[in-house]
Amino acid sequence: MIGRIAGRVEYKGDDHVLIDVRGVGYVVYCSDRVMSQIGAPGEALALYTDLLVREDILQLFGFPTMVEKEWHRLLMSVQGVGAKASLAILGALGPDGVSRAIALGDWNSVKAAKGIGPKTAQRVVNELKDKAPAVMAMGGAASVVAQASDEDAVLEPVAVAPIARAPAPSASAQAEALSALGNLGYGPGEAAGAVAQAAGDAPEAGTSELIRAALKLLAPKG
Repeated sequence: MIGRIAGRVEYKGDDHVLIDVRGVGYVVYCSDRVMSQIGAPGEALALYTDLLVREDILQLFGFPTMVEKEWHRLLMSVQGVGAKASLAILGALGPDGVSRAIALGDWNSVKAAKGIGPKTAQRVVNELKDKAPAVMAMGGAASVVAQASDEDAVLEPVAVAPIARAPAPSASAQAEALSALGNLGYGPGEAAGAVAQAAGDAPEAGTSELIRAALKLLAPKG
């Protein structure tokens, strides 16, 4: 399994990049959002990768964070969602957006991705809602851009800018809020939904603010 690529951009296409790693070229497919942030030929690039193996083809898909890579793998596990559809969803929403949409059951946001119909969007939300908390909790430790080591010939990671939307709370704050709610006895699904909603309502909230807001959302009504 090829889990990470670090090299220099040799060629940049519409949906893929050719990375030269010490004389060996790797073709890596990426979402539109990631492609827009990859530099020109000659610039350094480091991406986490997922290898798709079929009888007639081998394809590498690249992601700037481990969280995004994990969402790609989970999205691909849903019936009717292939690699192209997964990249379309991640390209439209980003990993944070996917986490929030699934935690909140917001299949309309998933449907906004190119080529994704309402039935597929609903299936994504229904099948992955119980898995969203685990991926959201990864954020505190795994949402950094792939770093190039000293052995990578001083290669530096690609700078991936956030997509154009309101800033989201840090991944670590959401992960800590999820953990705290779990310790209080709330189920993963309801905790993830409350944290996602709180994060959307207060984009700059820290851990304690998220916990308080989520608890208010989870409090019995009436």
